[in-house]
Amino acid sequence: MMFGHGSGWAWWQVLVMWVGIVGFWALIVWAVYALDSSVTRRPDHEPRADRDDGPRRILDERLANGDIDTEEYRRLRDLSGAGDPTLVGAGDKR
Repeated sequence: MMFGHGSGWAWWQVLVMWVGIVGFWALIVWAVYALDSSVTRRPDHEPRADRDDGPRRILDERLANGDIDTEEYRRLRDLSGAGDPTLVGAGDKR
């Protein structure tokens, strides 16, 4: 076969082929980007329990670091309504 001597493609057929190839690869790149961004940039990616016990977790961390004592912990826990009335830990002075 001799290309360019009456048996080749017309210019518009080559153009359609190249537009199709570029469109196909653009679609693949977009799909990978969309999948990656939907998985990694989701604001509610953390478990529900971690978001709901924010005040309790902060109080627990402050008690563990020694920033507050057990009486202050109980007072702040009662003010914030941070849940469970029992104090778990070695510093419990009931």
